[in-house]
Amino acid sequence: MKSHYDVVIVGSGLGGLVSAIILAKEGYSVCVLEKNNQYGGNLQTFVRNKTIFDTGVHYIGGLDKGQNLYQYFKYIDILDEITLKKLDEDGFDLVTFDDDPTEYKHAQSYKKFIEILTEQFPEEESAIVSYCEKLQETCSSFPLYNLKQGKPYYDDTEVFQLQAKPYINSLTENKKLQAVLAGTNFLYAGDGERTPFYVHALTINSYIESSYRCVNGGSQITKALIKKLKAHGGETYKHHQVVNFGFDDGKITSAICANGKEIKGDLFISNIEPKLTLDLVGKDKFRKSYTNRIDQIESTIAAFSLYIVLKPNSFKYQNKNFYHFKDPDKVWDVHKYTKESWPEGYMVSMAIKKNMDDYGDNMTVMTYMHYDEVKPWVDTFNTVANKNERGQTYEEFKTEKAEKLIVELEKKFPNIRDCIQEIYTSTPLSYRDYIGSNRGSMYGYVKDVNRPMLSYVSPKTKIKNLLFTGQSLNMHGILGVTIGAVMTCSEIIGKDYLLNKVLEANNEQEITENKVQ
Repeated sequence: MKSHYDVVIVGSGLGGLVSAIILAKEGYSVCVLEKNNQYGGNLQTFVRNKTIFDTGVHYIGGLDKGQNLYQYFKYIDILDEITLKKLDEDGFDLVTFDDDPTEYKHAQSYKKFIEILTEQFPEEESAIVSYCEKLQETCSSFPLYNLKQGKPYYDDTEVFQLQAKPYINSLTENKKLQAVLAGTNFLYAGDGERTPFYVHALTINSYIESSYRCVNGGSQITKALIKKLKAHGGETYKHHQVVNFGFDDGKITSAICANGKEIKGDLFISNIEPKLTLDLVGKDKFRKSYTNRIDQIESTIAAFSLYIVLKPNSFKYQNKNFYHFKDPDKVWDVHKYTKESWPEGYMVSMAIKKNMDDYGDNMTVMTYMHYDEVKPWVDTFNTVANKNERGQTYEEFKTEKAEKLIVELEKKFPNIRDCIQEIYTSTPLSYRDYIGSNRGSMYGYVKDVNRPMLSYVSPKTKIKNLLFTGQSLNMHGILGVTIGAVMTCSEIIGKDYLLNKVLEANNEQEITENKVQ
């Protein structure tokens, strides 16, 4: 480890690693510090019964040639390092409901999306077309999403004031179609009273354009990023939990780790959630108005996940995701569950590995869970690096919740119980401890249409040499966090300059391919 770096990045989630590569490519000496045993934040995987499970990344959008994430990944040069499997083009996401055997399909490409949904709702073609046009029109308001020059946020506040649920419902009186169009809102923790349409659009659009799974899990993205970072001279260190910062003359001077190491630098980027970063730096270093605003931002709801190891040759691999709801009238209200009604909906995803046959070896089922449900155990902390049992009552709590979720799962997949070899679970505490999210939040901060700018967090902080990156900054997800890293690095090297670099990398590839042809 050097005595001093140009840039020290705290946290090795996607935002931290992408920022590190961008700056290392520009000649900065860069060091990434990670507290855990594994790099990658939400890209982490874990193995149980020789089966690989993803913690956060179940599928990725926008990766067909020329699409937005493809272009960003081409610039950081990791496309050749990751192995992908395209999900079913005629239905990558299926939305289903209790007491309705129909599987409503979201297809890849706008043409196919309209065509297949119109087959299922023959009298609703104009509503489906209007919906697709609005998705694309809304996404065009965000320059970096489309790799275009322009301000990071749209000048006209109109785009922030359109509410998702009322807009979707205004397109059609068909209640089932309303539910189907909104049915994948687990992807951003949709809330009928607050979620803006732009959040829905930015999330859904890239999946309609193209949807892929990572073969052998999302951690291969982490490995590709670290390999590329090291090729550009960057460094990464595990088991380096930053617990404090050195501070002098209004600037951060060093990151101080629990293991006693002190890493000095000129610039510091926190890939840790902003609320937690302020606590680490010390709130007294910021204006009270700034810390109060960050403290007031609400984090999105947390999750309970059920990880199922399947018996060999018992359950066919599904090259798609399922979003299931008890009641089509409540697709926006799954988070309003009671103890008796939980879970009111869930998402099911299967992993894929190399040389797999027709049968899957695992399934992940995710649903919402409020942080308050795990209140009795909030003072416990447990990771691979710091083992700590939470006790018998916690295990009983998880077992009871897992059973309830399996009972609901049986309604959709009647034979699922016979296919289960082993089950594992994670709660909001797991996400809090492993990912470092506030209260186990799934997707950073709540975007509230009623207070559109409240949750906006600039990459620039009130400390000259401290920047933020990560899912709380701009948008969550692989694409959102990648764009967030570009925004962060733009504050250092200039947005127009950086965007031109991204576009040049893609143009060079096109010229090379044309020459080969």
